[in-house]
Amino acid sequence: MQDVKDITIIGAGPTGLFGAFYAGMRGASCRLIDNLDQVGGQLTALYPEKYIFDVAGFPKILSKDLVKGMAEQGLQFGAPVHLGQKVIGLKREGEDGKPLFVVVTDNDEYPSRTVLIAGGIGAFTPRKLPLQGADRWLGRGLFDRVLNPREFAGRRVMIVGGGDSAFDWAVNLQGIAKSILMIHRRDGFRAHQATVDQVRRLCAEQKMELRTFWEVRAIHGTDAVERVTIVNSKTKEEETVGIDAVLPQLGFISSLGAIAEWGLEVEKGDIKVTQTMATNIPGIFAAGDITTYPGKLKLIATGAAEACIAVNHAVHFINPAAKIEPGHSSNMALFGQKDD
Repeated sequence: MQDVKDITIIGAGPTGLFGAFYAGMRGASCRLIDNLDQVGGQLTALYPEKYIFDVAGFPKILSKDLVKGMAEQGLQFGAPVHLGQKVIGLKREGEDGKPLFVVVTDNDEYPSRTVLIAGGIGAFTPRKLPLQGADRWLGRGLFDRVLNPREFAGRRVMIVGGGDSAFDWAVNLQGIAKSILMIHRRDGFRAHQATVDQVRRLCAEQKMELRTFWEVRAIHGTDAVERVTIVNSKTKEEETVGIDAVLPQLGFISSLGAIAEWGLEVEKGDIKVTQTMATNIPGIFAAGDITTYPGKLKLIATGAAEACIAVNHAVHFINPAAKIEPGHSSNMALFGQKDD
């Protein structure tokens, strides 16, 4: 079993990373656990190349750059990060009135004195291409997420979908991919109109192609994707095109998963918390998009503030003699400043 930490943070997105920073600032040991294979949550998985405009201190910043900065800040105190692990259970142990929680994943067990759930929209996995046997092509030309755009340099790319992610990558892979063919099963889109207009302009300039009412019928190749057969749902016409990379951008399936079975008070899929970010289970706190309370705003800025509140009250929960108010970081000896 892993060693006991003061706080186990479930979720390594912006809220979880800032929670790790605040835990370190308060002298509390912590760890992070995430279902994804990289830190950053939705910012990394859904729109790493998009600009964010409502983060304090940055007129605008790319999602991936914000994640890089938050990871550097949040992990500076050495908190271990356990990625690619799905939370499947929770054990409650302890004695003398002091609870000990053991977060169980599909890989290990992690004991801690408190738990901070910072799971964003919950554990989410990409929707799969509705094609029998599609999984055999994963990593061999089929990619459910884009982590490094340069990976598609010089490739003939097919993007499947009609939402924000599909349109964003159609734009962001311009000048990188050799060619881009985007198909969608209908002629209505769920993306921002400005991005839809941008894609239409690219099509008019013959820099890419957009086809509606087309779907993937089959993927062909020896060791990797070489060709894709698509079918028109209206005319039933079929066509096989040379393709090196298929990007299904069909959205994500999200849920609380096993956390929903912990006995937490939940409202419309979100965890109810008090003004101290405490749940109805003493010692378990929650912060970020996964929480709800009157007046809740689901913003990165809100999640960062909630992480601070949750960590401070978790520290106080562990040691009632500890101050809830940590003071200003500009005065802390921890950062080489005068300690007031």
